[in-house]
Amino acid sequence: MKITIREMAVFGMLGALMYASKMIMEIAPNVHLLGVFTIAFTVVYGKKALYPIYIFILILGVFNGFATWWIPYLYVWTVLWAITMLLPKKMPKKVRPIVYMVVNACHGFLYGTLYAPAQAILFGLSFEKMIAWIVTGLPFDFVHGVSNFLCGILIVPIICVLLRLEQNYCEY
Repeated sequence: MKITIREMAVFGMLGALMYASKMIMEIAPNVHLLGVFTIAFTVVYGKKALYPIYIFILILGVFNGFATWWIPYLYVWTVLWAITMLLPKKMPKKVRPIVYMVVNACHGFLYGTLYAPAQAILFGLSFEKMIAWIVTGLPFDFVHGVSNFLCGILIVPIICVLLRLEQNYCEY
C-alpha cells in the first residue's frame, strides 16, 4: 500500500476530522459519526482507509490518554472497516444507503460485545462476568445502534463528496 505525499496530507486531515467530530459530539453519549466516516472512507479508499482510521485512534490516544479504554479501539474500528470491505462494490443505487446504514447500526448494536473481550483480558474477567458486562451495556448499545442508523444517512453524501474531490484532483 504505497502512499503519496498528497494521500498523507488527506488521510491526516480525515483522521483529524474523525477526532474533531467525536469531540464535538461528546455532548450526546454514544452518538457520533465515527462509523459514518469509517464506512465512507472504506468505500472510497479501500485498504488505504486504514490510514485515517488509525490516525484517528492515535490522535485519540495522544489527547485522551493511552489507557485501558483505548486498547479495544485498535480493533473495534477495523472490524467495521473489514465488514465494509466485504460488501459488494456494485450495489444498486437505491440499496446502498440502506445497506450502509444497517451495517453502521449493527456495529453500534454490537459495540459493547466487540469491546468486551479486551476488557475481560485486561481486567481478568471470567466468561460469565464478560457476558454480564455485555448485558449491563445493552441499553448503551441500543442507543449507539439507533444513532448509528440515523447518522448513517450521511454516508452516501460523504462518499459522493470524497469521490468528487478525488476525481477533480490533478497533479500539476
